[in-house]
Amino acid sequence: MNLENISSSKVFGGWHKQYTHRSEVLNCNMRFAIYLPPAANTEKVPVLYWLSGLTCTDENFMQKAGAQRVAAELGIAIVAPDTSPRGDDVADDPEGAYDFGLGAGFYLNATEAPWNRHYRMYDYITQELPALVEANFPVSSIRSISGHSMGGHGALTIALKNPEAYKSVSAFSPICHPVDCPWGQKAFSSYLGNDKESWKQYDAVELIKTTAAKVPALVDQGSSDGFLEEQLKPEALKQVVKATGYPLELRMQEGYDHSYYFISSFIEDHLRFHAKHLSS
Repeated sequence: MNLENISSSKVFGGWHKQYTHRSEVLNCNMRFAIYLPPAANTEKVPVLYWLSGLTCTDENFMQKAGAQRVAAELGIAIVAPDTSPRGDDVADDPEGAYDFGLGAGFYLNATEAPWNRHYRMYDYITQELPALVEANFPVSSIRSISGHSMGGHGALTIALKNPEAYKSVSAFSPICHPVDCPWGQKAFSSYLGNDKESWKQYDAVELIKTTAAKVPALVDQGSSDGFLEEQLKPEALKQVVKATGYPLELRMQEGYDHSYYFISSFIEDHLRFHAKHLSS
């Protein structure tokens, strides 16, 4: 598998780099970013995979979250993939909407045409990308996962479905219950078809109801998030965690919105949370 380095910047003693590669899973060329802390010069380091939200690319988190300083201190690599397959032949929303198609892969494996030809972000994140990263960079197979909004949904569902692969999971403003919100219903009906039972395999609330997995989890949600009630549904997550005793801490942060100002305010907490579990 060929990797092409397209950018490289030194930051807090480590390196932020962007790469492109051909994805066999997604049937297109993909780009991802990796931050390698100074410790990676002498040893293999654990990895935090970051999944971004609707409309984002590999750049949003790396440029706006301010994560590199703490990651350098803790000796954690960060990998930020794109949010969907890309390319001229990749299907997109016919109306060019921001919440479906390009930039909106929802971290699932589409089963419906034409989406199933490219939109297999679940397999890309859980299999192809970590195999590529571990084969080409000084990182170990010790992983955690985090994300924001659509990416928070992706992080939670991926960890719940693969508890052996991730030491911990965290999320900012996740789409907690996509089977019951407009964003999720729009995406799932097209990517997965009309069988709503099949949607539940990509819904954190539904997965927590049935899973025996116990991946430690931290979720932060801003109280002034404009998407709070209609799209994100943290109350549903709170209720299922209480009912099942799942080890998830949900923190409502007063006055914060859905933006990277919110993420940058609490990213250090999340990195230290993951570091504790990555080293245990």
